[in-house]
Amino acid sequence: MTALEKLKLKNERNKFICVGLDTDINKIPEHLKNFSNPILEFNKSIIEATTDYAAAYKINFAFYEKDGEKGFDNILKTIELIPNDVLIIADAKRGDIGNTSQMYADAIYDYFKCDSLTLHPYMGRDSVIPFLARNDKLNFILALTSNPGSADFEKLELEDGTFLFQKVISKVKEWNVNENCGIVFGATKSSDLNNNMGLISNLPVLLPGVGAQGGSLEDVVSVFKSKSRKNYIINSSRGIIYKGSGKDFAFVARTEIIALNERVKEILNK
Repeated sequence: MTALEKLKLKNERNKFICVGLDTDINKIPEHLKNFSNPILEFNKSIIEATTDYAAAYKINFAFYEKDGEKGFDNILKTIELIPNDVLIIADAKRGDIGNTSQMYADAIYDYFKCDSLTLHPYMGRDSVIPFLARNDKLNFILALTSNPGSADFEKLELEDGTFLFQKVISKVKEWNVNENCGIVFGATKSSDLNNNMGLISNLPVLLPGVGAQGGSLEDVVSVFKSKSRKNYIINSSRGIIYKGSGKDFAFVARTEIIALNERVKEILNK
């Protein structure tokens, strides 16, 4: 099953929530720190509790890379816990000169065996070709991100009156010859999302920023509903995995993702 097929399968079942595994030893419940591998124990509990309700899992590589060899091992072991029909996104934001990108692509897609990856496009086409050559993968390219600093570059107005992020989306559509491209569009930018749905067209969209960053689930889902679009996933990291801090943290996470799915259904059925 290709990455795009996995996404479509979940979206057809009205599953749009991606669980972000931004696992931080300083934020996990205290009782887990008695285990030999607290990070993996936390991830295992979260995945088991949410897997029936998740459209995808997004592994933020930075939270693991800082731990060196053990961190990389935790990525591999976490991936093994995720069912084969659920999209696995490596949130690693790669993109470099061609031969370096080739090594990154080999690492993410062959060694870690992720389905998908976040990329930044600012070094141009040759920096993303090694990723786009993987027909069975799904590459989410940064367009307009959810952080305040997105205004520094992504929303620069160009001479023709368009914004830089709009040029990125147009380029991604050109690059999408293998139908394995998507974009990252911040859920905190729902007005911009609505205004650019025509430009985005049928590209799959990964939307970070709901919850702790202030993005509105209702606004985002309403935008896609108004355009009769379903190929998107809304990421929530802290809002799900750290919703509870006691021994019932996994149950609380499960309750939260169920509630998010119910909210999505309510909006879609209005």
